[in-house]
Amino acid sequence: MGDSSDVWVGSAYLFVQSTSEKVFLPVLYGNPQQKPSVFKALKLALADSTGSLNGVDMLKVHCSDPHLIIQLKFCKQENCRKFLRSYRQGDLQESLQKHLKVSLAMSNTVLVQMELKAGTEKLDSILWEEKRCLECIYHEKPNRLRDEEITELEESLRNLNCYQESSSDSKHPSPNSPPPSYSSLQISNTVPPLDTFTFQGQQFVNRRLTPDDHQKFAKLVSKKWKQVGRTLQITCRALRDPVIDNLAIEYEREGLYEQAYQLLRRFIDSEGKKATLQRLVAALEENGLISLAEELVGLHQNENRL
Repeated sequence: MGDSSDVWVGSAYLFVQSTSEKVFLPVLYGNPQQKPSVFKALKLALADSTGSLNGVDMLKVHCSDPHLIIQLKFCKQENCRKFLRSYRQGDLQESLQKHLKVSLAMSNTVLVQMELKAGTEKLDSILWEEKRCLECIYHEKPNRLRDEEITELEESLRNLNCYQESSSDSKHPSPNSPPPSYSSLQISNTVPPLDTFTFQGQQFVNRRLTPDDHQKFAKLVSKKWKQVGRTLQITCRALRDPVIDNLAIEYEREGLYEQAYQLLRRFIDSEGKKATLQRLVAALEENGLISLAEELVGLHQNENRL
């Protein structure tokens, strides 16, 4: 494992689930008005874990009910080490709960559960083996650049903070007053609908997948069915290795349609009512299959009616 802080790069996935009644993080994050609040809490908690706003980078936040899945990138081994210790000791969990309460203007603490993975390795079971955890994270190189949405959210936070500082200085110009932090920013607390998600700037009902969805997916996903499966397997045990490769071999003679059909059948049978349109659309979007995602949510139908 490389020791130089200049070349040490690793990646991990942080799974976050709220255990508080009536607080659904994927729904909150999927709502444009609440997304900045949730993002701010995540950003501040991660900053607390390393002692720096730049200690760990968020590349993308996936909404996969009941989890938010944050893809993390570490560029220095020492920052990763600090993060692991904060996670292991429960400090990261406590910090996120505190920041969620403040950001969402909740009266009670927003309790959360966390899970940390690097590739197929579940790090929670080996947290006290710090060297091994570091090696697992170092072995998993980031497979993407930072999502544009993350960049926009961070820029919004910086702009809001600058405005808050400027406003505070003009109203209370005291040299002894500390500058306001991100935590002092007030963001709208409009309660979002609990059965919708956002795609292409629009709200859609988050329903269970239907036979029609199943057939459209199998017909249109083509060669990328395995890539979509790899994305779904992050939160679906039934698709973990070597299931996807086995499906490719077992249904090779039947062709791509049947391979894709059997993949989604495994997902639906395993996840039941959790096999939702939002999860499939997110996986399609992750793999650049925007047109298919639009087909599933009915955007193309709406356009044809105009």
